[in-house]
Amino acid sequence: MFTKRVADQLNKHGTLHLLRHGFKDSGSNGTTKFFLCQFRPAHKKNMQLWELYEKNRMTAIRQLHYSLNNEKSFDMVLFVNGLPVATTELKTDMTQSIKDAIDQYKKDRLPRDLKSKELEPLLQFKTRALVHFAVSTDEVFMATKLDGDKTYFLPFNLGRPDGAGGAGAGNPPASKEHGYPTWYLWKLVWSRDVWLDILGNFLHIEVKEMQDKAGKKVTKESLIFPRFHQLDAVLRLVRGAGDEGVGQVYLIQHSAGSGKSNTIAWTAHRLANLHSAQDNKVFDTVIVITDRRVLDRQLQETISQFEHKAGAVQKIDQNSEQLAKALNDGVPVIITTLQKFQFILQKVQGLKDKKFALIVDEAHSSQSGSAAQKLRRALTTDTKKVVTVELDGAEVDVDVDVEIDPEDVTSEDIINQVMLSRQRPANVSYFAFTATPKSKTLELFGRPGTDGLPVPFHVYSMRQAIFILDVLKRYMSYKTFYKLGSTAAEKMVPQMKAKKTLGRFAVLHAYNIAQKIVVIVEHFREFIAPKLGGHAKAMVVTDSRLAAVRYKLAMDKYLKEMGYDKEMKALVAFSGEVQDPESGTDDFSERSMNVGIKGQEPSDAFKEEVYRVLLVANKYQTGFDQPLLQAMYVDKRLSGVMAVQTLSRLNRMAPGKEDPFVLDFVNKPEEILASFKPYFRTAEVEDVTDPNIVHELQVKLDKAKVYFPNEIEQYAKAFFDLKCKQASLMYILKPAKDRFYDLEDEDAEQFRKDLGTFLRLYDFLSQIIPYGDADLEKLYSFGKGLMPMVAARNSGSSILELDSDVQLTHYRIQKLGEQTLDLATGELVKLKPASDAGSGTTQTDEEKKLAEIVDKMNDLFSGELTEADLVGYVTTIKGKLLESETLAEQAESNTEQQFGMGDFKDIMMDIIIDGQESHNKIAGQLLQDDRTFAIMQGMLAKMVFDGFKRAAAQRLTV
Repeated sequence: MFTKRVADQLNKHGTLHLLRHGFKDSGSNGTTKFFLCQFRPAHKKNMQLWELYEKNRMTAIRQLHYSLNNEKSFDMVLFVNGLPVATTELKTDMTQSIKDAIDQYKKDRLPRDLKSKELEPLLQFKTRALVHFAVSTDEVFMATKLDGDKTYFLPFNLGRPDGAGGAGAGNPPASKEHGYPTWYLWKLVWSRDVWLDILGNFLHIEVKEMQDKAGKKVTKESLIFPRFHQLDAVLRLVRGAGDEGVGQVYLIQHSAGSGKSNTIAWTAHRLANLHSAQDNKVFDTVIVITDRRVLDRQLQETISQFEHKAGAVQKIDQNSEQLAKALNDGVPVIITTLQKFQFILQKVQGLKDKKFALIVDEAHSSQSGSAAQKLRRALTTDTKKVVTVELDGAEVDVDVDVEIDPEDVTSEDIINQVMLSRQRPANVSYFAFTATPKSKTLELFGRPGTDGLPVPFHVYSMRQAIFILDVLKRYMSYKTFYKLGSTAAEKMVPQMKAKKTLGRFAVLHAYNIAQKIVVIVEHFREFIAPKLGGHAKAMVVTDSRLAAVRYKLAMDKYLKEMGYDKEMKALVAFSGEVQDPESGTDDFSERSMNVGIKGQEPSDAFKEEVYRVLLVANKYQTGFDQPLLQAMYVDKRLSGVMAVQTLSRLNRMAPGKEDPFVLDFVNKPEEILASFKPYFRTAEVEDVTDPNIVHELQVKLDKAKVYFPNEIEQYAKAFFDLKCKQASLMYILKPAKDRFYDLEDEDAEQFRKDLGTFLRLYDFLSQIIPYGDADLEKLYSFGKGLMPMVAARNSGSSILELDSDVQLTHYRIQKLGEQTLDLATGELVKLKPASDAGSGTTQTDEEKKLAEIVDKMNDLFSGELTEADLVGYVTTIKGKLLESETLAEQAESNTEQQFGMGDFKDIMMDIIIDGQESHNKIAGQLLQDDRTFAIMQGMLAKMVFDGFKRAAAQRLTV
């Protein structure tokens, strides 16, 4: 009866639930609670739990026959206290490979017997064996759900070191002691403590909400088993924190798409329960800093499966009081954003006596600025106050425990406190996760390597992960050629501003966007849409919010004109509102442009089947996870970390996804390759930043004579006075502001740049270097106050209004070819530290004739344009069509769609043939290519129909 009850509970709740929670059974003697496993206790204060832990029975059975319908057997099955938890197929690479083991699972280990149609209990998802290992002497792969040919195996390998700071697929050769390269599986992973740790603290059910083909919301469950790099990272971090105690730094460089969110969740859970060898809790609270709302939910759901009590995880989504209460209440895991810390400095008291683990997601984006200093100050605030008193003619700092009047606290005391807060506090350990560490990040969170330069604590590099999905494997480049004409040739304009404006004019030109939309949509429909079982999606990266608006309007229009809008729709993502009088009188926003999604976030609506393309502008280029994203169309300049993060949105895995595709209209392939190089292996720096840079900048700023020493002193005294009002600070800054505005433009621009550089570098370096220099601290405070005033001088628009003075005369978009960008070739590229700060000079924006600047732009971008690329040809054809009385009559009595289906095609054909001699090349192209002709026909039909309607409206008003 007991065995039957266990089998029934397994069928209902699954193996993992029973191992962690047990079950109840009621009989004649009342209700009995059965526990089927005791996981390792966090401490030794309860020895009874340790005795139970030691009684767990781990069993491995070879050649286990699992079916009543056939004689098939697994090479080995692992059990915990009689419950099956893992199956294994073993191969020796001398006769068979890892592929043979995987194929055996897919073809011969089916959850339902083919002949009898009966379920095979051991092979059912969740309810018996939790993971299935395909093992050869060289490699290990694993899957958590057997589903025939759809079974999805993930690698579970160490990574093969490449000798250059990285690792590729597979495993390194084993030492003589270990024998096979896959030795780590049975000696480490399947060891008693680690295996029970995986079952108790790693494996979890992930539930995702999706839509089926009918548009109905359905939930999909996945059983998450850690990949080896995740398991290794968490175990090393936990061991390091336990051995080293609080006050340390750990930089984890894990490639995008490597499961970083789960690694963070597992780390947070383990650190929250970590005890030292003396059975003292290492951290009072674990704080996760993230800007991703998805991670908030994922963390809570993941950790709640390990914690059997409410309130173990709290998301701070309200205000600073909520955060202060969570800290003071000792909530084990707190999830918040860095920005919220600036509001708690005055609310949180006595936190210096508490110990914190601070997990930072995407460390490079947040931890080198003043917001991070406020965070450290909050976590190190002491209940004691320092008072400077005069004793025997000398000033002495005195610690006091009682409340005192703020007037008794001098500005010097508070300056010292701020300076101290810049040093890394002893009560906080940092766990910084990033896929693309910058040189600053390495200096802040790295540990000295063999050469003394900072290196990450744990690495899962792009090279090790990239064999799964290589986003640079299929990279296609296009180039846009255009010519401009000037209608105000003699107009004098600033050269540099004019070049930017002309470039922007061409990029945003309706003809340019329309042509690219044709390329994107037709390429997507022909090559991308059929992939992933017809569910593949694409992202279009635009270079501005205005461009995103025009792209969305143009794509919606083209999809409708071509009749594609029933099979695919586009969403757009950008922040705020955009004004574009050329496109409409009302402001444009995500809500107004994404009709039909009922206020959903575009990222959530994008999961729906009908939405195949997502247009973005500075949004979803980092942290966005959509496994069905198969292609990316790039119309934005990308470089460095942003290039890596943006294109890495494609490397998320999905069943059947093998060849993500990039089509780039803007960037050169060699530049994209250079951006990826530093992160292909372990990120390294050439050298650390020279701490004396800030002193050199201070000298340079002093020489500008914008401020004087006595003003710095006055400001510092007022700024650090707790009762000082803003008006007093503005009064002190006013003379410096006036002197700045008296400077020549070039000198003013140079001072603004130098001041900004000083503020950024002092923010960064003061976290590493204990300067202990009150003059630097005072200048920093003064500069922070002055910066908005000096920036305002440059706040005027840098865009000239030249649209009425120039026109696009020629245009061609040309495919340069598809290629594979090979990251493994060439030398290792290292990150450069900050150097020679503030040594640059400003350039004078010389005024020149508009016609001269247009000519220079044409030299750069026109290439060998011919009359076949003449935009004016479209205007000519349009004019001829508007002269047709037949078309005028049809436009008056028909809808736009009916108009395009009437005599329009024949009349357009006649006009093209009649004018073929004068525009031979483009006419020939239209007459020989049906698709090009159809595209031109649809575009002109719309233009001509609108032209007739406008003319009719004008006649009525007259």
